[in-house]
Amino acid sequence: MDVAAIRVGLLVGLLAGLLAGLGLALAARALGRRRAARGRSQQARQQGRIAVEGERVGATLLRAAGYQVLAQQVSHQVTVLVDDEAYAARLRCDYLVERAGVRWVAEIKTGVTAPSLTHPATRRQLLEYQVAYGVTGVVLVDATVGTVHEVRFELDPDGGAGRAETTKPPAMGWHFLVGVSVGAALVGVATRWL
Repeated sequence: MDVAAIRVGLLVGLLAGLLAGLGLALAARALGRRRAARGRSQQARQQGRIAVEGERVGATLLRAAGYQVLAQQVSHQVTVLVDDEAYAARLRCDYLVERAGVRWVAEIKTGVTAPSLTHPATRRQLLEYQVAYGVTGVVLVDATVGTVHEVRFELDPDGGAGRAETTKPPAMGWHFLVGVSVGAALVGVATRWL
């Protein structure tokens, strides 16, 4: 056998091996992505089932606690001004309820962390709902444990009692809180899309 033929054979074999390896790697990657997507899809379906069941249980708990369910999955749009440019942000609460002539937003939570007010995301969401929907407060329902709590944030636009001493002008009060709440919600929505 001729040395040039051996070199050509080795080179062709090497290229074929590289192409086959690359093809197998790409196929494995595609298969892995499909499996991961299927797993995420199954996980999302499971979380959806838990949420639907949680809302069903939550509605039962609300009625048992004397609340009348006025509407479910209530959508509300708020306008956020950023450098004087308006942005629309859409909110959706689980329930709008009423008891003794007082309207509340009801938020149903499941699991260990989400129903707790020590969880910052839950606290911000409830504050945002109270301000945006213009209600007395938010009824936090822990569908996992079966508890119902009325949560109210003391918001005093005049800077009166209940406010901490501050060197900032009182006019920033609730406007600032609304801006922070809506901004946090927009960041949360944007990061889910990315």
